[in-house]
Amino acid sequence: MQRIRTLFKDNTELQTLISHAGDLTALQALWSSVVPQALRAFTQASGLKHRRITIFADNGAVAAKLKLLAPSLLKNLQIKGVEVTSIRVEVQVQSVPPRPPATSRRLTQHAAGSLSGLAKSLPESALRAALERLARRT
Repeated sequence: MQRIRTLFKDNTELQTLISHAGDLTALQALWSSVVPQALRAFTQASGLKHRRITIFADNGAVAAKLKLLAPSLLKNLQIKGVEVTSIRVEVQVQSVPPRPPATSRRLTQHAAGSLSGLAKSLPESALRAALERLARRT
């Protein structure tokens, strides 16, 4: 890690890039502090130029909601010390939507017992085998 920092310090072009990345990170943190929780995961602050903040929304519904909330968001940004007079919202669809985390599904002991009892009452079949496999998921 130390070698990378040395490389960045020695190259003026990389220093400019690091400075810009730091500005964007700070702007995103400010944006995250004023945008409602429900919209936070679907928006990204893109930049601040000529007192206009540009926000990317993942879809049109989020963009419409942001446009409705623009006056209050603008006021909250100004309260936080950001010199901004307008908000520009652009739709930028994500190429791969984030996958929700897999949930572990388990049967209760009562449900597993009921399925096992039903499986025992059936003749040998694919249904019986499937019910026995399902009953073991406790």
